[in-house]
Amino acid sequence: MLEYNVTLKEPSRNLRSNMTEAERLLWARLRRKQLQGIQFYRQKPIGNFIVDFYAPAAGLVIEVDGSQHLEVEHRVRDELRDEFLAEHGLTVLRFDNRQVLCETDAVVEQILWWMLDRS
Repeated sequence: MLEYNVTLKEPSRNLRSNMTEAERLLWARLRRKQLQGIQFYRQKPIGNFIVDFYAPAAGLVIEVDGSQHLEVEHRVRDELRDEFLAEHGLTVLRFDNRQVLCETDAVVEQILWWMLDRS
């Protein structure tokens, strides 16, 4: 596992307790090694960030973005986060809440496609 800022441990616990509907829906499809036997973690601290879902064995981070991510400030933060994660060998797949809520199967298929393409 990658190192993380220990001050993020409590906020990540809080985020796990207060996941969005889209995050809960996707988590139901990722948990318990349902995709290719790969373990995912939710609301996982990495460095100075908390990522929505993390699969260390696949080198994959999945982010589920709400509408606030369309704001310039959030886009800049997302770009910095993505750069940091890429520098540590991780790929970030981003989906918006609407995609996850309305097209869950398609989102899961995209994740699975990415995982199969990497193996």
